Amino acid sequence: MTSLLSWQGLRDLKLSALDDAADGWAEVSHHAGAAAERVDAEMAGGLAKTQESESAKAAVRRLNRLSRNYHYMHSECGLIRSSVTGLATELASPQRRLKEALGDAAALSYSVGADGSIGYPAGGRNELTGEAIPGGSAAGDNGLLTPGNNGMFPPDGKGRYLPGSGFGTMGLVNPNPHHAKAQDIADRIAHALREAQEIDERYRAALSRLKAGPGLTVDTRTWTDAAADAAAVRSAAAEYLRDGIPSGASPADRKAWWDGLTEERREEYLAVYPDVIGNLDGIPAVVRDEANRENLRLLIGKLSGLDGDDARTKLDALKGIEERLQEGSVPPMYLLGIGDEGNGRAIVSYGNPDTSANVSAYVPGLGTKLDGEFVDSTMKRAQDTALGANEADPHSSTASIVWLGYDAPQLTATDLAANADVMFMDDARAGAPAYNGFMAGIAATHEGADPHVTAIGHSYGSLTVGLAAQEKGGIPGADDIVLVGSPGTGARTADDLNVGRHHVFVGAADHDLVTRLPNHEESAGLGAGAAGGGSAGLALGLGMGGPVGGFVGGAAGAAAGGIAGYMAQDEQTDPGQGWFGTDPANRRFGATRFLVDDGPTVVRGGFEAHSRYFTPTKDQMSADNIARIVAGRPDEISLEPPR
Repeated sequence: MTSLLSWQGLRDLKLSALDDAADGWAEVSHHAGAAAERVDAEMAGGLAKTQESESAKAAVRRLNRLSRNYHYMHSECGLIRSSVTGLATELASPQRRLKEALGDAAALSYSVGADGSIGYPAGGRNELTGEAIPGGSAAGDNGLLTPGNNGMFPPDGKGRYLPGSGFGTMGLVNPNPHHAKAQDIADRIAHALREAQEIDERYRAALSRLKAGPGLTVDTRTWTDAAADAAAVRSAAAEYLRDGIPSGASPADRKAWWDGLTEERREEYLAVYPDVIGNLDGIPAVVRDEANRENLRLLIGKLSGLDGDDARTKLDALKGIEERLQEGSVPPMYLLGIGDEGNGRAIVSYGNPDTSANVSAYVPGLGTKLDGEFVDSTMKRAQDTALGANEADPHSSTASIVWLGYDAPQLTATDLAANADVMFMDDARAGAPAYNGFMAGIAATHEGADPHVTAIGHSYGSLTVGLAAQEKGGIPGADDIVLVGSPGTGARTADDLNVGRHHVFVGAADHDLVTRLPNHEESAGLGAGAAGGGSAGLALGLGMGGPVGGFVGGAAGAAAGGIAGYMAQDEQTDPGQGWFGTDPANRRFGATRFLVDDGPTVVRGGFEAHSRYFTPTKDQMSADNIARIVAGRPDEISLEPPR
């Protein structure tokens, strides 16, 4: 124990002075945060949007550097504030128990030694001599088997151990009636001091990290250090803050918990646990956005200190998200989730889902992960949907969300064995309850009476949405479900999705082979073709559509040695059943099929027909139909006959 805190110091400690110091650091943090927002929104943002000269670009770079400095000050000062507040809060309990013990000693006229031992007077009578039993001193036992425990190693007047008088010895009970009372008081003092010293040391270690050198330059290395700072404060404040987070509660209960916190306690959680609060379903969107923007910088710092392709891929994506947040967008972006676990996590909303009349949450599928493709294309799909919905209903606001809250199957050309994940429901089964939890959070935090909510699944993401819809009670708050490029939902009919078949909408391009995958029985009968054509089909698919196209090309090759053979075989089998149950575009499923462009054939466009549904520049009809459904105007969509 390196803490020098004595019982006298604990007794005289002015916890109110620590609270005042914490308030001072909070004020500095607030000023820095407000300054960062002004620089981002009013100065750098405005200049970037209105000026394109080289001097303007240079000014924006300097303003961004200033913004980073302010953000860093906001983060570090917030951590200091939380550390000081935590120290004061945790020391209150041992200080109270110490004062109670000292009060009991004073009431009994016992003396208190500098080391916390309790001196007691003579009392009682010796049964043999009739003389008063002499007084003595009781050394407190703090419960630790260490040399610092006076109760275990009570010294004599010269600091030497007295044989037979320590902890656990088999000596006779002291007959002086004052001894037991004195021992109890001494033990209580020792325990209170031990706890206070442990608290003091925890926070001393955390606070010692929270310092910056002269000539501070805020770069990725600085945020790497800031991530370690946050971890140190989390470790120190584990009991004080972390244990109060209702991680296992329902989103509605979490919302009630957050609403019941004081503003000061909310700020502490945001400073110390931005990663937890930012990803906690049931926390309001603006709060999650604030927490995740902070956590985004910490993750960038963390991954900047790591090697490997995975870390670099995620790091580039995180930097891309940060750039888009700084640039601003229409509708404005809200970062509702971010993380580096698994293949990466990111939940981005265009528009505020807590205040918008229409809310959609799109689950991407096959091959999606936290990478450049997600930032450049997947996020853009959600933005296009928001813009389209606002155009379809300009009198109502829309929030369009892309939800990467699970590990979608990945397909690669180098690890073909790993590609088998896409053939099974495991990833979708893991993602379905997480998606429902998120949607329950949206329902709990929405400020309106009854928003129009649309669940959207693309590719393997449609299976995730389908399984989520089949859980008890369905997808929380969902009014409509949209499935595009779907290999199936695991459901027999649209009625199984718990919104009513007339509220299930399907888009399936005729040249999208994912919507035409064979069922299990058909695939089993194609084993002979796989030996001769599977490899060629995989190679062809990889050449035309990357690893995802390779899967489709491989299926085609397995059918008859190539894509043409696959399509011919598909025409000879029952089209009602797909790989994951009934084909959602088939009449047997019972959903409403909306019109989409057929897309290029696989020979001409590779895998493109599978990825055009949300993009107005490639498939205006599909994008418009999705937007109209999200806007609550399904009567205006263009229909296509089911298969």
